[in-house]
Amino acid sequence: MKTYANRAELIATIHTALDRYLAEFADIPEQAKDIRAMAGEKTPSEHLAYQLGWTQLLLQWERDEQAGKTVHTPDEGYKWNQLGDLHQHFYQSYGGLTLAEQQTRLHEQVEQICAWLATLRDDELFQTGARQWANNSAGWAIVKWVHINTVAPFTNFRDKIRQWKKTVLSV
Repeated sequence: MKTYANRAELIATIHTALDRYLAEFADIPEQAKDIRAMAGEKTPSEHLAYQLGWTQLLLQWERDEQAGKTVHTPDEGYKWNQLGDLHQHFYQSYGGLTLAEQQTRLHEQVEQICAWLATLRDDELFQTGARQWANNSAGWAIVKWVHINTVAPFTNFRDKIRQWKKTVLSV
């Protein structure tokens, strides 16, 4: 995982990765959002729904803990060995939105994440044990949870979207 010198670098990296990721959708027509290029691969809408689901969970975990509620990770009714089912839930929850609506909502959720990050102390962000929801068996700091649910997929999924466009839109 990439390391960050400080919160400003993390937030800047999130913004850059999100902008580049969302730019990949600019030339995808709405009527093509649910076309699957290859078996087992996500559609453009599913890519966005996946990101919406995980960024929403990240925000929800923090809100629930701050409200004194029990935090269910990954989500209430799902265990870590049921991520495929959770992803299907994301696709169903957000798949009815247009690509533009999904992108707008993702941008809004990422802005909420960045605003939240700006309120954290360095020890909360970079050291393990700052939140119960982050204090799993892996012992990850909040920064790692944020990275794997924003920067990493925004960066890695760009190639998947490009491949999808080559397969579907170049026909």
